[in-house]
Amino acid sequence: MDYEPSIIRDSNPMENLEKQLICPICLEMFTKPVVILPCQHNLCRKCASDVFQAANPYWQNRGTVISGGRFRCPSCRHEVILDRHGVYGLQRNLLVENIIDIYKQEYSSRPLKKGKHPMCKEHEDEKINIYCLTCEVPTCSMCKVFGAHKDCEVAPLQNVFQGQKTELSNCISMLVAGNDRVQTIINQLEESCRATEENSQRVRQELCEKFDALAAVLEEKKNELLQRITAVLEHKTGFLQALVQKYKEQLEKSSKLVETAFQSMEETGGATFLMNAKKLIKTIVEASKGGLLEKIEEGFENMDSFSLDLESVMETVRAIDFEADEEEEELNEEGEESEEELSQEQTVDGKRRRRAGEWCKPRDLQPSWVRPCGQGRLLCSCCSILYPALK
Repeated sequence: MDYEPSIIRDSNPMENLEKQLICPICLEMFTKPVVILPCQHNLCRKCASDVFQAANPYWQNRGTVISGGRFRCPSCRHEVILDRHGVYGLQRNLLVENIIDIYKQEYSSRPLKKGKHPMCKEHEDEKINIYCLTCEVPTCSMCKVFGAHKDCEVAPLQNVFQGQKTELSNCISMLVAGNDRVQTIINQLEESCRATEENSQRVRQELCEKFDALAAVLEEKKNELLQRITAVLEHKTGFLQALVQKYKEQLEKSSKLVETAFQSMEETGGATFLMNAKKLIKTIVEASKGGLLEKIEEGFENMDSFSLDLESVMETVRAIDFEADEEEEELNEEGEESEEELSQEQTVDGKRRRRAGEWCKPRDLQPSWVRPCGQGRLLCSCCSILYPALK
């Protein structure tokens, strides 16, 4: 089976090779010497020096006392750290330099293809070989002689080309340096964000621990007071239950005497009744005298002695707040000083106006100027004049 060569191998390997030999800074083929970065990307040493100088403006030359510096690879953004030699401390990529030499030899031996150079749209057979500085567009010589750019200022295309390439390279270097500075700011902000979150978590934990400790103290105090109430309750209820038991025993004895008395009352024989009546009457009289048992005092069941007034404590708890910063205290002090100065100025101004015979008009009085002075009148703190109450 036959295969076409265009399918088996690349149709234009030299163009693909040229793309691999383009510097990402100047967008041209690498200019020797070529340096290789730690990330294995290559740069012209001059381009690397431009990027390094832009990222490290205080690093001036190889003899500077500043040691080292850093910049980011324009291809992968990997951070490249240099020693005191700067870009001259980077290793040269001799392999790439040899490939460039071979490519240039190959390219110079090949005939130029027609149509490789851009042609003028107005004059199709003329190559674009000059640059119109007035219109800022590339054009051909015929356009300068006979065409639209005959009255314009022009320059050789190669000169403008090199100038704009240099300008673009400088812009790229500044942009890369600016990106590095922005990345540094981003890192600082992210670090500040992390520090803020950590500090917030720390103060949250401290706050919870302090309130837990306060709650533990309150719980301990509550249990102590409850124990005291319980002790008094047990004492009083024990006393009352014992007293109830005594009264129950007294009631039982009294009930038995009543029953015995009723049985004696039912006796019909006088002699039999008289034999037991005197003794029974004596027992009943003694039981009646001994029935006066101990009684409780009025308000014995009252427990009001255990009431608490926690309003001041609650107000203190409600007033719990974070400690004011020194800046806030200074602002408050400045505010108080400003009010005092304003009051002094009003007093001085009032004295001056009184000497001059000038008084505040009632319609101009402000609430902060006056204070009640009895009989529905108001005293102006500015001029010390009594006015009727404002309606």
